[in-house]
Amino acid sequence: MNVEIHIANSSFVGYSQEICDLIYESAQARGTGIAKRSTEYVAEKIEAGKAVIALDGDKLVGFSYIETFSHKRFVANSGLVVHPDYRNQGLAKKIKKKIFDLSRKLYPNAKIFSITTGLAVMKMNTELGFKPVTFSELTDDEEFWNGCKGCRNYDILQRNNFTMCLCTGLLYDPKEPSIQKPSTFAKKVVKPVIKTRKPNKLYKK
Repeated sequence: MNVEIHIANSSFVGYSQEICDLIYESAQARGTGIAKRSTEYVAEKIEAGKAVIALDGDKLVGFSYIETFSHKRFVANSGLVVHPDYRNQGLAKKIKKKIFDLSRKLYPNAKIFSITTGLAVMKMNTELGFKPVTFSELTDDEEFWNGCKGCRNYDILQRNNFTMCLCTGLLYDPKEPSIQKPSTFAKKVVKPVIKTRKPNKLYKK
């Protein structure tokens, strides 16, 4: 395996449809929800340099992109996915770190947030300094929540008036002191649960 993780540019636009297919197939196999994105939307992120793409030679093996909300006060790292043949090798963690660093570079004052049902993603986020929060602490931008309409669990979000769902909300605030070690949440909740369950081979945003 000779995987390289690139900050996206227009030369990678040709992978847009394959990326969308990989994200969709990952969600289907996992049996949980994910917000659907069009090929055109992913292509825009790639051309704008607001995404990272992992390649093994010319083969697509991973991806993640950046979204901004509330006048760029909030940033989301979305669409984290790894090809099935490359999972459980630490690649998702490397992609997550790359897109996080890119977000910090492009939007140094923005709060970075994530909503996910994946325990592995929760662990990666908490190791980067994210903390679990209620949905009320996340962006109130309708554009973000409208993106959840493609998720199979959207009715749950609606029934709870957008205050809770199956996802866990996580937030990184650049104004708070940097966290060098996993948070208490990661130590007491995420790690023990991961140890008692089968390895999670699929990732979500």
